[in-house]
Amino acid sequence: MRKGIYSILFVLFLAVSHAAQVKSATNPDVIPDVVYGHKDGMALTFDLFKPKTHPNGAAVIFIVSGGWVSRYTPPDEAVLRYQELLDKGFTVITLRHGGSPKYLLPEIVADVRRGVRFIRYHAKGWGIDPNRLGVYGGSAGGHLSLMIGLAADNGDPAARENFMKESDRVAAVVAYFAPVDLRMLVRGLNPPAGNPILDRYPALNFEKEKAADYSPIVFVTPDDPPTLLIHGDQDLLVNISNSQIIFQAFKKNNVKTDFITIPGAGHGFRGEDAKRAMAATVNWFEQTLVKNGNKP
Repeated sequence: MRKGIYSILFVLFLAVSHAAQVKSATNPDVIPDVVYGHKDGMALTFDLFKPKTHPNGAAVIFIVSGGWVSRYTPPDEAVLRYQELLDKGFTVITLRHGGSPKYLLPEIVADVRRGVRFIRYHAKGWGIDPNRLGVYGGSAGGHLSLMIGLAADNGDPAARENFMKESDRVAAVVAYFAPVDLRMLVRGLNPPAGNPILDRYPALNFEKEKAADYSPIVFVTPDDPPTLLIHGDQDLLVNISNSQIIFQAFKKNNVKTDFITIPGAGHGFRGEDAKRAMAATVNWFEQTLVKNGNKP
C-alpha cells in the first residue's frame, strides 16, 4: 500500500515539475512597450521577453508585420508564439513599426532599422550580446527581415541620438515566404487603381525610382549574414520563385544559406507546417547565434 502511495506521489511530482517548466518557458520576464522612437505624436514600441532561467545571451527580433502593417498583441497572449525560442534560452523581441496606409515602405524600413539600432545600443543592459542578434518574420515581415540582414549600414556618426550611430547589422536571418524584388510591384505615387494586389498593399505606393532600394535581391553580397528561407509551394500571393531566386543569389555569393520548401503550404503556415517552420527557425538560430558564435 505504502509503495503504491509513493508511486502516486512520484507521478504527481513529475507532473508538477513539468507544469512548472512549461510555466517558466511561457512566462518569461517581460519588458512591455519599450519606446524606441516617436512619429506624428505616436510611439514606436517593442516588447522584450527574456527567459527566467538559462538565457543564452543571444536575442531574436521578430518583425511584427503583415502587409506592412504592425498589429498589437498583448504580451501575455503573444508569448506562446515564441515558446520554442524561449525554451532554448533566446531573448525574443517583438518589433513593431508604423504601418500602412499612413506610412509607406521607405518610412517602414526606416522604422525597423531604427529599432535594431536601439536594441544594439541597449543590448548589454538586457544581458544580450549585441553581436548575436537574429531577425525573422513572414511575408512583409520576411521582406523587412531581409532588408535588415542584407542592406545594413554602420550608422550615422553625426546623428543627434547616440543609438542612431549604431550599426543595424544582425548575425542571422530567417524569412518566411518573403517578396524579394519590388521593382515590378511598386506603382508610383497616386497611380490609377485597378490592380487588386497593389490596391491591397498601400505601403507600395511610393516612387517607382526607389523600388530597387527596397528590393532585397539587389543587396545580396558575400558578407551577408547566414539566411534561412522557408516557403510553401502552393503560395498564391508570394510565389515560391521569390525564395528560389534569392537562394540562388546567396549560393552564388557563398553566403551561408538553406532553403526549405513546405509541400502543399500556401501563404501563411498553420498546424504541422507552422511547427516545422518554427523548429527549423530555432535550429537555424542555434547554429548561427549560439553554436558557431557568428559575429557581424
